Amino acid sequence: MKIPQDTGWQAATFIIEQLRAGGHVALLAGGCVRDMLLSLVPKDYDVATSATPEQVLERFPKSRMVGARFGVVLVRKFGRDVEVATFRTEGPYTDGRRPDHVTFGTPQQDANRRDFTINGVFFDPADEKMLDYVGGQEDLARRVLRTIGRPDDRFEEDHLRMLRAVRLSAKLVFEIESATADAIRRSAAQLRRISPERIWMELEQILTHPTRARG
Repeated sequence: MKIPQDTGWQAATFIIEQLRAGGHVALLAGGCVRDMLLSLVPKDYDVATSATPEQVLERFPKSRMVGARFGVVLVRKFGRDVEVATFRTEGPYTDGRRPDHVTFGTPQQDANRRDFTINGVFFDPADEKMLDYVGGQEDLARRVLRTIGRPDDRFEEDHLRMLRAVRLSAKLVFEIESATADAIRRSAAQLRRISPERIWMELEQILTHPTRARG
């Protein structure tokens, strides 16, 4: 894996160092870890931590809450914004888009509530160690897109994940695993519950990418 040297990386690792100095666990999470494992330069960097939002704000007082219900703080360093989110589990998604409530938890619980295995890997830049509770590294090596847990459950929680699966598989040239693909076909009609604006944001990325024909 090639370590990036851009300002986003510098900002994220600085934030992690500061949180660790305060006695908290802090890791890179989500798409940035996926991209690094694929030798791509991440567009954005996300940090997952044991620190509560209040503790993050104490450490970075000029930051702002962007998802108070979900424990997300936006920290700006070196001209880059980094989302810092507390490890969490999630309650039911009655609106098919966002959880009704969250409960702060452990790194493993946080990994298990995410969408796809390739987005569920954590990286500890201090120890240069991967934490993979969901088999994401194996699926990256096989170039397979698979949900974490039962596909029907993941898509029932957040219907937009179906379009996200298409976007990611097209962009990365990954195959959608058969059970995940079957669940998308079964649940596709649920996309009617999602706002046209959110659907267009995903479709625009699919249709403007060089892999749009695949998408």
